[in-house]
Amino acid sequence: MVTAGQALGVLWTLPNTLVGLLAGAAGLPFGARARFSRRDFAIVFQHWPWGPGGAITFGNSILHTGATLDADCVTYEHRAGLCRHPPIRLGDHERAHVLQYMVLGPLFLPVYLLSGGISVRNPFERAADRYAMTGRGWWPGAMADER
Repeated sequence: MVTAGQALGVLWTLPNTLVGLLAGAAGLPFGARARFSRRDFAIVFQHWPWGPGGAITFGNSILHTGATLDADCVTYEHRAGLCRHPPIRLGDHERAHVLQYMVLGPLFLPVYLLSGGISVRNPFERAADRYAMTGRGWWPGAMADER
């Protein structure tokens, strides 16, 4: 069952979700497949044909170049050589971004880009990694970032 807060979050981030839906739909003729994931609270486009690999989230839509969000990946801090973390589930990381989008709505992308973009410096990425590792702390600063 969807709560009132979740419904408001979905509406608030709808402009971002539409960007993801348009990009995902553009990939359908090239092999992308769409499905709704209750677990990730998003429409997931798997086998999305463009990008360097991995996934990107726009509101309640996730564009993923692979076959499943159950794939393991490494954290941004691990990849940057700052520490060693066990592998995380890609879908858990992207779900944290879905939740972040639902809070910031159309403000998410500008705030995200001003916070460092796709990099280990970005507190939104570190929070998404933390959430994927622990199941808690998807909001930046919700728990102290560990280094």
